[in-house]
Amino acid sequence: MKIVGCQWDLTWEQREPNFEAVQRLLENQSGDLILLPEMFGSGFSMNLDVTAEPEPSPTETFLSGLAREHEAAVLGGLSRRSDSGKGRNELVGFGPDGQRLVSYQKNRTFRYTGESDHFENGKELVLFEWQGWKVAPLICYDLRFPELFRRLTAKGAELFAVIASWPTVRVEHWITLLQARAIENLAYVVGVNRCGSDPQSDYPGRSVLIDPWGEILADAGSTEGVVSGEIDLETVRQWRSEFPALEDLEV
Repeated sequence: MKIVGCQWDLTWEQREPNFEAVQRLLENQSGDLILLPEMFGSGFSMNLDVTAEPEPSPTETFLSGLAREHEAAVLGGLSRRSDSGKGRNELVGFGPDGQRLVSYQKNRTFRYTGESDHFENGKELVLFEWQGWKVAPLICYDLRFPELFRRLTAKGAELFAVIASWPTVRVEHWITLLQARAIENLAYVVGVNRCGSDPQSDYPGRSVLIDPWGEILADAGSTEGVVSGEIDLETVRQWRSEFPALEDLEV
């Protein structure tokens, strides 16, 4: 399966320029699974009056059309209001038929930046199947909580897809934690992050694809571009058979 992840300097609180950036980045790209960053249509903004999705959702409409156009599964982040009045930081995915594949609400909201004051925590972890893989979607700060990954591994996860708005000041944490999640769960991990800056932070890019041994297979660097690479399901299954650490897993 070929993975493609897009990173760029998100336009703050404006969907259309970000949609155009995605189209530009994917002009000469093809893949089976395409990933876009956390809240890619608006940046990591707490201003729900501006960024929360109306109904029907323009971001979901865009993702659905992109999946049909590229004949791929497409995952990306958005925000919407919940019934409580707080926000929901979500990842949504669509298949090549334009139909929804998955919806996931970020389980751990980032207290340090005040996200938890504006967004509620999700309660569920989800998997979806794509081209024979069991794929586990997660969002940014979730990466710091290995128990989430362990619970998903116990459910059969073979590929973790982490979308983020992770700041430059902690870029080494980003890379190290992605590698650790791959090593300890004997799984592939793809992390897709934004680059550039917004009114709150600078962002390093560094979207990466990591194999089950923690080796970085592809790295998008620090500027606008894509990370892409092929992953092999049999590699995961053979390694888990050869090195049966997951048989000792307790969750």
